[in-house]
Amino acid sequence: MPRSILISGAGIAGPALAHWLARHHFRPTVVELAPALRPGGQAVDFRGETHLSVLRRMGILDDLRRIRTGGSPMTFVDAHGEPLLRLPAEFAGGDIEVLRGGLSRVLYESSLPSTEYLFGDTVTSLTETATGVDVTFRHAPPRTFDLVIGADGIHSHVRRLAFGPEADHVTHLGHYAATWSLPNHLGLRPGTGTLGHNAPGRLASLGANRTDPTRAGAFFVFASPELTYDRHDTEAQKQLLRQAFTGLPWHVDHLLDSLGPADDLYFDSISRVDVPTWSSGRIALLGDAACGATIGGMGTGTGIVAAYVLAGELSRSPDDHQGAFARYESLLRPYAQGYQKGGARTGAFLAPASKLGLGLRNGLLGRRRILDLMLKAGERTSTLPLPAYAAPRR
Repeated sequence: MPRSILISGAGIAGPALAHWLARHHFRPTVVELAPALRPGGQAVDFRGETHLSVLRRMGILDDLRRIRTGGSPMTFVDAHGEPLLRLPAEFAGGDIEVLRGGLSRVLYESSLPSTEYLFGDTVTSLTETATGVDVTFRHAPPRTFDLVIGADGIHSHVRRLAFGPEADHVTHLGHYAATWSLPNHLGLRPGTGTLGHNAPGRLASLGANRTDPTRAGAFFVFASPELTYDRHDTEAQKQLLRQAFTGLPWHVDHLLDSLGPADDLYFDSISRVDVPTWSSGRIALLGDAACGATIGGMGTGTGIVAAYVLAGELSRSPDDHQGAFARYESLLRPYAQGYQKGGARTGAFLAPASKLGLGLRNGLLGRRRILDLMLKAGERTSTLPLPAYAAPRR
C-alpha cells in the first residue's frame, strides 16, 4: 500500500494535494526549487460551487475570504491617460479573488503540520522499480517513495523526466506575459484596479499593491512567435520586454526603467499543456503540469479540485495506484479541458493584434448590454459532481 508520496512543486496544487493526502493517512513530502514560498503575484480567482465546495471541505474558505481582494477593475486608457473602456471588478474577479502569494501561504500552512517540505531543491532523476520510485535530488540524499506526483507547473520537471520533452506537450498560444513590482509612481489607490494602455499586439498595465500603497505591480502582454531564451536568465527576459515595448506612449518607458532593479520578474509564454495520459506507472501529473493554460484557463481552481480527487481516489484503493490514477484522470480531464480553452483567448483579448481589433473590443464591451451578457455567460461555470470519499481525519 503506497504511503510515502513525493510531490514536486509547492505552488498551489502541490500543497493542496499534500493537505488531502495527509488527511487520508498518507505521508507527503513536497520538494520545491525556490528557496521559500513566492510572495505577491497576480490575483487568482475561484468560481462556482465546485471550487467553493472543495475549499469549504478543506476548511480554508473563511481564511481566503479574510484575504480576498474584492475584485480587480480594469480601465484601458489612451496615450494621454483618458479612459477608453472600464471593466468592473466582477468581470475577472469570480466568487473569491485573492493574491496568488496569499493563497499559497494558506495552503502551505494548512498542510505543514503533517507534510515534509524541502525548499531550494529539485528532483534530478526518477527510476521506477516494482516497489517504488528511486529519486535523486540536487542537494538532498537519494530516497525511495511509493509514488511521485508532478505538480510543478507548465514547465514541469517531473513531466520532462517521466513523460518526455516539453516540446511534445506544451503549445505556444502566440503571446508572452510578464509581471514585476515597482514604486507606485502614479499614486494609484489600492482597490481601484489597474490602468492599461494598448498598442496593437501589446498591453502595458499597472495596479496598486493592495497591502503596501507605496508599491505597484506591472503586467505586460505582447504578441510574438515562440521565442528562444533561457527561462532562468532574467536579464535576457528584461531585454525582450524592452524590445517589445520601448517607444510606446503613456507611462510605458517609465515602467520599463523600473525593470532594472526588479528582482521579482515573472516572464513566460501564454501556453497550453496537452499530455495524452496523466500517469505512467507510479508517477502522475497534477494541475498545470497535466492540463494547464498560463492565463485565463482557471488553472488555480482546477488544480484545487484535482488535488481533492487525486487524493480521494488514492484513499479509495490504496493498494491499486494505477486504478486510482485512471479514475482521477477520467473524472478530471473533461472538466479541466473545458476551462483550459479560455487560455487560447486571453492574449487576443488583452492585446488585440490590430487597431481594428482594439476598437471592436473597446466598442463592444463599452456597451452595458453586451458587458452584462458576457458577465452572465461567465457565471455559467463548469460544475463537477464531487465524489464523496470516506471521511478523512482533520
